[in-house]
Amino acid sequence: MLKSLLGAWALAACSAQESMAVEEHLGSCGPCADEALRLREAVGLLHPEESLDLDPGLRTRVLESCLGRRPPRIPLPEWAAPYDAETARLDALLQDIGDAEWHAPVRLRWFEDDRPVSRKTTVAGVIAHLLAVDGLVGTALGLQDPLGPEAPPVPDPTRRTEAYWRASHFPPTRAVRGPWRDQTHELIRTVSFAGGGSGRLAVEYGIADEVAGADGPRVELPLRDSMVERAFECWIHAEDIAEAVDYPYEPPSPRHLHHMIDLAARMLPTTLAERRRSGRAAPSRELVAAGAPGRSLRLEVEGVGGGEWFIPLDSPGASGSAESEVAHIALDGVEFCRLAAGHVAPEEAAAGQLGDREAIRDVLFAAASLSRL
Repeated sequence: MLKSLLGAWALAACSAQESMAVEEHLGSCGPCADEALRLREAVGLLHPEESLDLDPGLRTRVLESCLGRRPPRIPLPEWAAPYDAETARLDALLQDIGDAEWHAPVRLRWFEDDRPVSRKTTVAGVIAHLLAVDGLVGTALGLQDPLGPEAPPVPDPTRRTEAYWRASHFPPTRAVRGPWRDQTHELIRTVSFAGGGSGRLAVEYGIADEVAGADGPRVELPLRDSMVERAFECWIHAEDIAEAVDYPYEPPSPRHLHHMIDLAARMLPTTLAERRRSGRAAPSRELVAAGAPGRSLRLEVEGVGGGEWFIPLDSPGASGSAESEVAHIALDGVEFCRLAAGHVAPEEAAAGQLGDREAIRDVLFAAASLSRL
């Protein structure tokens, strides 16, 4: 009877009990073991190996197809879709890795004071970092803080990560995946129930000027931008993990990548102003009234998810325009994101450059300054 099951076993069509019985028999019966090997090889010829790494846009296309037939009763705001997709992709990667790979070394990289810096952790440590920083969005929405009483008084991403790592009696293990995954699902559910109007809710990211102390200006992002920022960091750190465990990983879908590039481009004028105040960027040349056109740099991001942005150079309140263009940068969309993540040095960014060299340098360094732990 067991011999009659060999064909079904080779095709993985047996029940769990039947498979167990066949495999026990194969350990003691040479002829059946030879036959089983031949059948498995034949099945391999009929079903050649294929990559298990899905097109990153597949999940979005399937959801769009489903929702086109039956809209959700409680829709997800469009600005939260990148976070939903990127956390799902990272979770799928984590499901595929073994216990030992959770302790694989990962080097987190960013730019600080115009120089590359890094911090060594593990795959599990990266997920703990994402859990701690995503908690800023959760607390803004009234959810429970994953850090509990260990949360620092200042809602700063780096301080929160350090506090979480310190509070762990042992280095994080794969057990951190559960709390991180639960929190991502809770964030998606909460913003869905809150609706698109909740996108204006402020999410704090610490103090802009550390020298000023607790009375310094607060760094805030509206929830709609904060969710895109968290999607961006999730993707970047998923790539860090994939590199550490030698796993292929694709960039986000073009539509979601565009959201990330747009957010970084919109943050550049404020970052330029902050760098100017600290003496790391050239002084303003032509101050204009808020909303008025001023000297601008044309940022042309090529490839999927790209576009064109005019970055005001002298005041974050000025209006960028083609008529006031003094410089032009062109670079690939994924390369621009990796520059903004601190994974590519400003001097090494593969960018086409034309015009005011000082303005070009200031904008490239401002892009790298968007990065942090």
